[in-house]
Amino acid sequence: MRQNFISLNELMLRRGGSVEPSKYPDEEFELYSIPAFDRAKSEITPGREIGSSKQLLQSGDVLLSKIVPHIRRSWIVGPSQGKRIVGSGEWIVFRAPDFHAEYLRQVLVGDQFHSEFMRTVSGVGGSLLRARPVHVAKIRIPLPPLAEQRRIAAILDEADGLRTRRRASLAELDTLLQSTFLQMFGDPVTNPMGWEMGTLESLGRVQGGLQVTTRRKSLPLGRPYLRVANVYRGRLELSEIKTIRLTEDEARRTTLEAEDILIVEGHGNPGEIGRCARWNGAIEGCVHQNHLIRFRCDRSVVNPVYIEAYLNSEGGRRELLGTARTTSGLNTISVKKVKLSCVFLPPLVLQRQFAAIVESVDAQKARMRAHLAELDTLFASLQAAAFQGEL
Repeated sequence: MRQNFISLNELMLRRGGSVEPSKYPDEEFELYSIPAFDRAKSEITPGREIGSSKQLLQSGDVLLSKIVPHIRRSWIVGPSQGKRIVGSGEWIVFRAPDFHAEYLRQVLVGDQFHSEFMRTVSGVGGSLLRARPVHVAKIRIPLPPLAEQRRIAAILDEADGLRTRRRASLAELDTLLQSTFLQMFGDPVTNPMGWEMGTLESLGRVQGGLQVTTRRKSLPLGRPYLRVANVYRGRLELSEIKTIRLTEDEARRTTLEAEDILIVEGHGNPGEIGRCARWNGAIEGCVHQNHLIRFRCDRSVVNPVYIEAYLNSEGGRRELLGTARTTSGLNTISVKKVKLSCVFLPPLVLQRQFAAIVESVDAQKARMRAHLAELDTLFASLQAAAFQGEL
């Protein structure tokens, strides 16, 4: 099928109007903000709590975030709840009679559009990066007749729904493990079972990592190393591994062993400090940088699977966050403070029972992630075919 292409300029809202909600302090507005998008729900908010001028929106508008553009944020304004609908100025708004909202949203989060969208970006990095609407307006997208748009959107929605359900199943397994931990050991915040307490220093070895500097270029060894971007709560992300130069002594000190626990030392978001994951031994000779603190368990007294779950629990996070300090906007915990962090110590046999449950659930999660990867590949293929007129 021959595709009809148009520039986004033809769909982009130019004069939709604006309002200063604070001038209407008692009126409730329905607010579409970037944080609301991340929570997947618009906010009903009185005007007094909305501090700046907002765009006026309508049901069916399609929104595209121009801030932090590498995160694909596109949202369809839902049915009216009987309140004026307003949106952050960080949204580019699309409103026209000749597009199907869900079709356009799928285009805006697709790989082909995203690669062009990122070429419109300016700024110095992080939250200061923004797409420039004047350049976004020049991007051309396929726009078949409305009936065809609806057909394509229905196919992509179904495929995307399969991915969403698989992700929900993975989240349910995480919730199951959290519940199992609480049932077996009690809440770390209150220690209702009265377990004996111990510091991490008394339960193994705590080790800082390597500072990454340009002065390392002349050092004799080259090794792969892990950084904050590789360590999440209870999982590793190893798609991008960097290398570092170091000495023999540094290699002996910081080389990782399977089941070492890596704790995030510093992060701009306080809620991410102390997130940790067990090293799986996937990369031989791997070391770690100084923004990750390593804990190596004495397995005669504590199980690493149990410690990982404890530190990632609400109580474990509170313990680590209680030792955090803030410097120049970066929240950090020190090696010394990690050493002094306390955990409670159920019998080792009980810890091992929990570890066996985690191993079984992890095997299920691995199968689900493999299936999700297949679904992601399928969805990308369907998207490409749809927007080339081949679906």
